[in-house]
Amino acid sequence: MSYASPLYLFVFLPVVLLIYQIATQKHRWKILLLASYIFFYLISGKLLLYIIASTFSVHHIGLWLFSCKKNYAEKKITTNDKKALKAAYVKKCRGILIFGIGMQIGILLFLKYFNFIGLNINSVLKMLSSPILVPVFKLALPIGISFYTLQAVSYLADVYWEKIEPDDNLGRLAVYMSFFPIIMEGPICRYKQTAQDLYQGKSLEYNNITLGIQRIIWGLFKKIVIADRLNLLVETVFNKHAQYNGFIVIVAAVCYTFQLYMDFSGCIDITIGTGRMFGVTIPENFRQPFFSRTASEFWRRWHITLGTWFKDYIFYPISLTKFVKKLGKSTREKFGKHIGQIIPSAIALFGVWSCNGLWHGAAWNYIFYGMYYFAIIFLGIAAEPLVQKVTSFLRINRNSILYYAFQTVKMLIIIFTGELFFRADGMRSGISMFKSIFFGFKLSAVTDGSVLRLGLSIQDFAVVLFGFVVVLTVGIFHEKGISISEKIAGWNIMFRWSFYYATIMLIIIFGAYGDGYLKAKLIYAGF
Repeated sequence: MSYASPLYLFVFLPVVLLIYQIATQKHRWKILLLASYIFFYLISGKLLLYIIASTFSVHHIGLWLFSCKKNYAEKKITTNDKKALKAAYVKKCRGILIFGIGMQIGILLFLKYFNFIGLNINSVLKMLSSPILVPVFKLALPIGISFYTLQAVSYLADVYWEKIEPDDNLGRLAVYMSFFPIIMEGPICRYKQTAQDLYQGKSLEYNNITLGIQRIIWGLFKKIVIADRLNLLVETVFNKHAQYNGFIVIVAAVCYTFQLYMDFSGCIDITIGTGRMFGVTIPENFRQPFFSRTASEFWRRWHITLGTWFKDYIFYPISLTKFVKKLGKSTREKFGKHIGQIIPSAIALFGVWSCNGLWHGAAWNYIFYGMYYFAIIFLGIAAEPLVQKVTSFLRINRNSILYYAFQTVKMLIIIFTGELFFRADGMRSGISMFKSIFFGFKLSAVTDGSVLRLGLSIQDFAVVLFGFVVVLTVGIFHEKGISISEKIAGWNIMFRWSFYYATIMLIIIFGAYGDGYLKAKLIYAGF
């Protein structure tokens, strides 16, 4: 059952909404928790036990951390032993935190990466004719483990940093960890953002229901009309890339990038819309990423909650270590301010992008994807003084429309290239496809009709183009700070619901489903 399936939209969600509303306020969080576990069981079966075990351990360790800090605060400390006692408690509390995070990350690492690491070690051992090989296990990965594990880690870290108090209510923490709209693809919520809203059990409100439905319809439009339609072309080319020339590879890379965006952001729209219906505000995960001028800006607009998670729990902790601060100080004294700033940033960025690549999956092309953005962002920071001098010398206005357009096009090329490797079936396929762009480029695919033999008809391309223009137009309004959803919400009820019905009919008529189309899974649910 996916969020775009009829079973979810017309059976599961309405039934949960109905039972939730019938229940008294103090029991509504239990309905959400039960619905979340049923949903998880339907998509992952017995692997439900993983998230239950994770919730129990996070709850207990959070309270243990709080107890450790509370014990220190209540100690009657004399001047003589203050320093030693503080050091002992810091060590103890940090040990509890490392143990707790280690448990969460350890399960994720084992399930997701053990076989990948083992197979790579075995390749080396076979080359050395070793009779001993690392065993490979058949491991089942619960859907959403990458998402709820990051939520668990952020909860423990925030308790340790005293940003939040641990939740003594296991049920409230459980519904935060498992809320069914976010369990498959996120976004990655912080405890402070959703836990209290989920537990409050607010009554359903007409305004929330209509705005929620509106957001869900928008997500379905992006997912079913555009993303699922592009799926056929993307699967055709990426699965048999050796049969196609460089021009077709470029078309496939561009189509995959838009497919990924429409699929993932469409799913997030459904998630946010579902949360809105229950009166829960779920954080945004996208903000017109293709309008970005730099790689750093792109990652502040794309998968926002993952980017902020890495910033808060990887980048800053690394930047603030004694080693990195000392290194920054010494390089600043020896090589100047700029070098003194970029060396510590490089170390922290390397940590962030290593984790980003690995988080997406156990494959070399994901690791390359992380390193690709690490190199681009680092070079952007390092070259900024030179760029400033060159543009100043050439009297180029960096705020002009032409320069903005140049940066946007450059960024789109970077994005398409990154997604080519991201989607490729392994690193070798990615390299092979990338090489074909330079050594096998043929524009004849346009004139001989090859583009129309990739699974999409000219009518399909027309529908995709129409959908793209609609999404682009809405994005331009959002860039200008104009909310289309609020505008629609302000319409007369007759026009508003006519618009909703018209959009639903548009999705039904032009949606890519049934004969001739592949059944498309939610792409990020695989991570």
